[in-house]
Amino acid sequence: MCWSATADLVAGCGIAAVGVACVARTRRVGDLPLAGLPLLLGAHQVVESLVWRSGGGTGPATVAWAAMALPLLALWVPVAVLCATPPGARHRLVIPLAAGLATAATLSYNLATHSVTADIRGHTVGYVIDLPRAELLVAGYLLATVGSLLLSGDRTLVLLGVVVAVGAVVCWVLWELEFVSTWCAFAAVCSVVMYGWVRGRSVSPGVPRVRAER
Repeated sequence: MCWSATADLVAGCGIAAVGVACVARTRRVGDLPLAGLPLLLGAHQVVESLVWRSGGGTGPATVAWAAMALPLLALWVPVAVLCATPPGARHRLVIPLAAGLATAATLSYNLATHSVTADIRGHTVGYVIDLPRAELLVAGYLLATVGSLLLSGDRTLVLLGVVVAVGAVVCWVLWELEFVSTWCAFAAVCSVVMYGWVRGRSVSPGVPRVRAER
């Protein structure tokens, strides 16, 4: 994220608190992975605050941040959307899920065989890792994460997907070398809309409301 370790820590704790509220309010087991997304992204920002405090480099905080940002999210998001989607509509999520599986596997292999370095660049953090066919991996990553939201069929999730997609373009234009860090921070902040999604899902359709009459 931009600015400082303190900014990452405060933002991460706030977003994680929203994630806890989302999980606590969730009534459907299948919704839990998606409801927990703000919790995961908030924790991710807290980890980056540790990267700031360690001055970057190749330490444990950097490796943990990269593992969460790259393979974990590439798989978590499409699987979470799939779990929350009605069975009859899941066929359209096959492609994002397949992209997530392939991308996560490739990124995991590269993280296991190559070192990742964090560079403090003014008010941003840049992460450097040697990725073969990086453009293809980025495309697969975006298809898995943003694509699954756009194809979910849920209005709130589609809106989230549109906002995150626009954020990806903006972050790439403004901070090409720090794209991963700035976009993950942007996505984390946007994930607070999940609370509204959870609130809407907590009202079970088809359950009659009892009306008291005098």
